[in-house]
Amino acid sequence: MNKQEITRNIKKLASTLGFEFTGVSNPLLFNNKNTNLDKWINDGNHATMQWINTRKEERKDIFKYFPEIKSVISLGYNYFSKADIKNDTYKISNYAWGDDYHIIIKDKLNIIVDSLKKNNKSLKYRVCVDTSPLMEKLWAKRAGLGWIGKHTNLINPKIGSWFFLCEILLDIELEYDNEFEEDLCGTCTKCIDDCPTQALEEYILDSNKCISYLTIEHRGEISEEYSNQLSDWIYGCDICQDVCPWNIKFEKTTSDKKFHIRPEIKSMDKRKWNNLSESDYKNIFKKSAAKRTKYKGFVRNIKLNNK
Repeated sequence: MNKQEITRNIKKLASTLGFEFTGVSNPLLFNNKNTNLDKWINDGNHATMQWINTRKEERKDIFKYFPEIKSVISLGYNYFSKADIKNDTYKISNYAWGDDYHIIIKDKLNIIVDSLKKNNKSLKYRVCVDTSPLMEKLWAKRAGLGWIGKHTNLINPKIGSWFFLCEILLDIELEYDNEFEEDLCGTCTKCIDDCPTQALEEYILDSNKCISYLTIEHRGEISEEYSNQLSDWIYGCDICQDVCPWNIKFEKTTSDKKFHIRPEIKSMDKRKWNNLSESDYKNIFKKSAAKRTKYKGFVRNIKLNNK
């Protein structure tokens, strides 16, 4: 089977598994290209996320992460869902309404890898879902999936930005796609204008100010400068995506019910959140990505929104 046939089969299987789009890029073509990562880190925009700095050389040069690599497969999986949520409640980022995407997406990627291994027992690969030292949005852009918007999320012209990015790295050559070279944000600055903490400049996110970072990754107290501006968000923040015209026009509800809102979340109001016990927390967020902030961090976020 030639590389064109293998690539077609991968994309067909990915579509069957629910991925919205799949693209392939050539790592040799982009090796050692300037990524602005050093400047972003040197400016302190990574806040306390030291793992970004620790493995920055791998992020900049994919061959340092996977020396045998010959193809980067980038895939997008729609997670967006709508729900009639009570007015008197706190907000949780849409991606965390359902089950843990790390598990669901990785299982699907492994199905694709298993199909390849049937004809190539010696295949070397890496399956990446958010936790690997990759600049995922850059690789997705290089694979033709979309452009990186002013809010720093990848935007696909057909469905907006409500999707998970993931990758399969292979030691075989595939048929490569063309890079997405357009920037379709134009003069729009809605995401920048509507960010409560002013965490965004054009194409630059300052994590120190980002509500998503503060409510998920940040440990300990949140400074009063930003804790008063959480706008009822207790896990993550979707404001920059909510106001993006590409999402408003093209967003579509995922068919994967694993990412639809859990009844346990939908039934909550502020009074119930304010009285959240640790056992309630564990029950509501069993097998959920929202467990990353842990009970202590979750309660901190609730209290800050309840001043």
